[in-house]
Amino acid sequence: MGILIGGIVYVVYGAVYYSFTVGKKKSEGDGQSTGPAKYILSVILAFISSFFVGVFVHSLDAAGLIGGGAIGLAIGMLVTLLYLKNSLFGLISKKSFSIAAGDHLVIFTLLGILHGFFQ
Repeated sequence: MGILIGGIVYVVYGAVYYSFTVGKKKSEGDGQSTGPAKYILSVILAFISSFFVGVFVHSLDAAGLIGGGAIGLAIGMLVTLLYLKNSLFGLISKKSFSIAAGDHLVIFTLLGILHGFFQ
């Protein structure tokens, strides 16, 4: 049940977060893919992410909101470190790093809290 709810939360959060942080920008020449494939893949990845956070929370027996949130925050920090490395080598801009880091820190913490609640 937590995986399903987590996937839905991730999709809704992502839609709201990116609509405010990225806004409407033209996809011509900015490196973004066009078409619905990116949205379909994003939904699939949201459920996969929820599944893996659930596995970590349950494997580490992180019952409760605080324990689950701590695991989720740790996962978000690991993902953020990967983006930081890419930013240091100039693979992504500082603005893109800030957007991605904020997104992953918040959503993985929320997923951890959610899975800790269902633990």
